[in-house]
Amino acid sequence: MSTIRTILVPIDFSAASDRALAYARTLAEPFGATLHLLHVFENPFAAGAFMDMYTPVPDDYVERLEAQTKVSLEKLLTDDERTAGRAIVAARMGPAAEVILEYVRDHGAIDLIVIATSGRGRVARLMMGSVVDKIVRSAPCPVVTLHPHDREAAEAGRAA
Repeated sequence: MSTIRTILVPIDFSAASDRALAYARTLAEPFGATLHLLHVFENPFAAGAFMDMYTPVPDDYVERLEAQTKVSLEKLLTDDERTAGRAIVAARMGPAAEVILEYVRDHGAIDLIVIATSGRGRVARLMMGSVVDKIVRSAPCPVVTLHPHDREAAEAGRAA
């Protein structure tokens, strides 16, 4: 098994992605690996394109949204991750699966992706596709997926 030096964690600011980040930290610590936190946002102005009402993106919109998102991602980091330079935050606009895979290709040193599944049902996944499915099928590195109803949540439910 090769050494894990970099771990990508796609973040959507949900409880599931919080658990994925926590899991990635437990994997990163023994290896001294660097975490890459990536948030992908869709272009909200593109929705009108399907109705022949495309609205162009306002000037500097993407840059402002990226900057705001990076601030939110930085808040997820521990003090040690910030000071030791053991984490990188990034925000990109576009279709989530494609942007995540592009990020991995652009940062060729990504050794592992840790991502939470959305927990959508079979019909929704069939109709809309799954970001995680696309990543698992196309990623050039191993992918760890975490179901939103993981063992901790199940055990907490039994204890209540």
